[in-house]
Amino acid sequence: MPTPIYLDYNATTPVDERVLQAMLPYFSSSFGNAGSRTHAFGWVADEAVKIAREQVASLISCEPQEIVFTSGSTESLNLAIKGVAQAHSSKGTHIIVASTEHKAVLDPCDHLAKMGWEVTHVPVGADGLVSLDEFRNALRSDTVLVSVMLANNETGVLQPISELCELTRTNGTLFLCDATQAVGKITVDVNHLGVDLLAFSAHKMYGPKGVGGLYVRRKNPRVRLEAQMHGGGHERGVRSGTLNVPGIVGLGKACEVCTEIMEDEAQRVSKLRDLFEQNVLFLPKTRLIGHPTKRLEHVSNIYFGDVEAEALMMAMRGIAVSTGSACNSASMEPSHVLMAMGLSREEAYSSIRFSFGRPTQERDVLFAINHVKEAVTKLRGQRPL
Repeated sequence: MPTPIYLDYNATTPVDERVLQAMLPYFSSSFGNAGSRTHAFGWVADEAVKIAREQVASLISCEPQEIVFTSGSTESLNLAIKGVAQAHSSKGTHIIVASTEHKAVLDPCDHLAKMGWEVTHVPVGADGLVSLDEFRNALRSDTVLVSVMLANNETGVLQPISELCELTRTNGTLFLCDATQAVGKITVDVNHLGVDLLAFSAHKMYGPKGVGGLYVRRKNPRVRLEAQMHGGGHERGVRSGTLNVPGIVGLGKACEVCTEIMEDEAQRVSKLRDLFEQNVLFLPKTRLIGHPTKRLEHVSNIYFGDVEAEALMMAMRGIAVSTGSACNSASMEPSHVLMAMGLSREEAYSSIRFSFGRPTQERDVLFAINHVKEAVTKLRGQRPL
């Protein structure tokens, strides 16, 4: 069976060849533990981690000391949410999250709710954007933490993070941003955004799986976190565990590559996405899900009326797509993101996410267009267009 054309880059991305080549020595000849301070093997590994920390910091415009390396965004978000909650519980026990957050945010908050914390889920409009008024009304004097993602993983919708952050400054509430889908795709400047914590993952930007990081602001304000993993005091005591040197090197290199090509790549992929949408949205009973312009350049979430998404994906064996988050792909429940945007269960079950990436070429998009048209027409029992 021929390999399908991959159009699910929001789920994961292939490791860039430049990233792979940077990582390889740290699996073999430069295999030292970055925590070994008594010999050259450890020094080499430690220097590689230092360089990677600088590369990551450069991409998001922060200080290298503000980067904490983790196993990925899920761990970063858990560390941020639980770490802030435990360190700042004397101020209050109230958290605000957007209703369209990833499960890596919602589930830790549910865990805290079982322990007595109060969690407010701020609604979004049909376009997926958080209402500034709803958000402002949800803020309280005992609100310890707010978590709103920069770019939604299912729709690509971009939230007005800097405006939301400005609203939290009056009462000292800390702001966490899940930027997993945004870092490496668009310009992310933590100081411009105003966030206090920001999570990201290597495998969403052509780096390896199993490594990511958390930005933790060091001043104005200095963010305090309670560690969630203990044993060795690594990463300045915030995240213990032997550092994944090859993975960290890969993350750093991926950030460096993104810094160099991000702007040009965004323009290229945007044209491909527009080509796809101009042809597919021509089909009857289809519409774009989410804001038409305030979204990532490479994402299209499309509703196909009178067609179940699962049946459509089965009919489109030539392309690899998804109905939403890879973390929820085994669930039979409709997307909580689409439901929060006002879609019915039936509409949510009829929506598919297409996401384009560096390897995507125009010929791939043209193939996908024809494949989608044929499959939709067949499932609706219509004559071919």
